[in-house]
Amino acid sequence: MIPRLFTCQILGCAAILFALGCGNGTNPTAESAGILASPVEPLVRFGLLWETFDVDSGVVAPGQSLSHILLPAGMSPGQITLLAQATEDEYDVRNMRSGKPWWIAYDRDSTAKASHFIYQRNAREYARFDLQKPYAVTLESLPADTLIHRTIGTIENSLYVDLERLGAPTLLALAMANVYAWTVDFSRLQKGDGFDVMYERTYVNGEPMGMPRVIACHFQHRGRELPAFRYDQGEGYDYFDASGQSLRKAFLKAPVEFSRISSRYNLKRFHPILQKTKAHYGTDYAAPQGTPIISVGDGVVSKSSYTKGNGKYVKIRHNNTYETQYLHMSRRAVAAGERVKQGQVIGYVGSTGLATGPHVCFRFWKNGKQVDHLREEFPPSTPIKDDQMDAFQAAIQEINEAITGLSSVAK
Repeated sequence: MIPRLFTCQILGCAAILFALGCGNGTNPTAESAGILASPVEPLVRFGLLWETFDVDSGVVAPGQSLSHILLPAGMSPGQITLLAQATEDEYDVRNMRSGKPWWIAYDRDSTAKASHFIYQRNAREYARFDLQKPYAVTLESLPADTLIHRTIGTIENSLYVDLERLGAPTLLALAMANVYAWTVDFSRLQKGDGFDVMYERTYVNGEPMGMPRVIACHFQHRGRELPAFRYDQGEGYDYFDASGQSLRKAFLKAPVEFSRISSRYNLKRFHPILQKTKAHYGTDYAAPQGTPIISVGDGVVSKSSYTKGNGKYVKIRHNNTYETQYLHMSRRAVAAGERVKQGQVIGYVGSTGLATGPHVCFRFWKNGKQVDHLREEFPPSTPIKDDQMDAFQAAIQEINEAITGLSSVAK
């Protein structure tokens, strides 16, 4: 089947998505698509016609400098000094780091002189040095491709484990958790919950780079349909449901990602250490020692302290109505008086104070009274504006058609 091209407004009218629509989940070959194979083009790497050079390569070793690499290539100490001086305004060779790959390209003639030195600064960026006078350096980026994928699944164990079972990138779990952080507590997913997610990912030299980015997702949780669509109404990308309500709310559902609830808000709980009935005014999230704890909302740290019962803890005032508290930390990451943002790391899971194991006891105050935050409903942030609604609804229709056209493949 010949790939169908379409422009998706929900991506900002800039990206072309390729809906393959292959029923067997495989990409069509040039032959199956009826496309004649073109002649093999010369290989260009780092802006050079690669096959016209002899190439040596390696990795910067600990303690190694540019001189250690270029001296064996035939350059003199004086030439290397002149090279470094001529290029230091664009790239200071003292910033080279161990573990980064490098290449030296030699001319294929009788001189066999070292012509270019390439140092890969990170996954995408590189510096190409001209090793002949006049010495120069060019800072470039490797070409990147953005591909669109779709993954469909049902929760059998956990989102992370089930994505791995499906062959999808496990980082997609974090991307989805970020989208639904205000509406779904991922520690409470049930067997049988399902998802159908369309996402994009950047590739450099065929290798995936960075986090997958969710374009749209249809999530079924506890019998509820929870669609999410990415859209920019002039204030940057955000996620909205089908009616245009923002998925972003005043407070996150949980202070720890991919934890599990070990004890809920319970006014008649039997305390495992004190061995007596004692009201439990918080929700315990069990997680490995050292797991980051995040603030569920914007606010100001009112307390960052220690008590015998609470252990190391942080308390945050969000406004005149709401406060939150995070107990039993192994380490605190904020101080009293500090302003924090939603999602900011404020400490790390531990078992200080009266705790039987590593967890965070999360407490929530409303108008000075501790309440069960899992039963609270919080208003969403800015919905789709009236003058954007028609465009948003058109984008939803287009993206749903796109999802239907994509086979469920994992990349």
